Amino acid sequence: MLDILYKRRSVRRFTTEKVEEEKIDRILEAGLLAPSSKSKYPCEFIVCDQPELNLKLSESKPGGASFLKYAPVSIVITGDEEKSDVWIEDTSIAAAYMLLQAEKEDLGATWVQIRGREHKENFSAEEYIQELLGIPKNQKVLAIIGIGHKDGLKEGRDKSFLKREKIHRNHF
Repeated sequence: MLDILYKRRSVRRFTTEKVEEEKIDRILEAGLLAPSSKSKYPCEFIVCDQPELNLKLSESKPGGASFLKYAPVSIVITGDEEKSDVWIEDTSIAAAYMLLQAEKEDLGATWVQIRGREHKENFSAEEYIQELLGIPKNQKVLAIIGIGHKDGLKEGRDKSFLKREKIHRNHF
């Protein structure tokens, strides 16, 4: 596991190569296997693999989502706020598992924050995506993960990256 954690980096540049369906399935499995408070499992995943749809997703918020127009696959991650009061935590854990599985598949991936972000004045990124994808109002949109074959390599991290001074034992 540590090998994957050291190697994984946010990737926003992808080749045009199609992502194999079995790799997408394993990434989704990782999300479904993520732990959930009280076994409520509020997470839902919407796989978007149509270029015109990913182009629209890239316009969901200013700036940080623009790379999605080049992503062969985007996965929108939602959580049912009626099912769990900790849907944010549960969906975040699922997203992290999916990012790690993408790295295991030797794919590039990056999280795009949607919750709490604005699309344009008086219209949230979440509302834009809910409308675009027909997502019910009780399904809150946490994030989008853009996935594809890496265009270029980013160096992984080594032990010098670790900030061990952030580790405390028995008290702060």
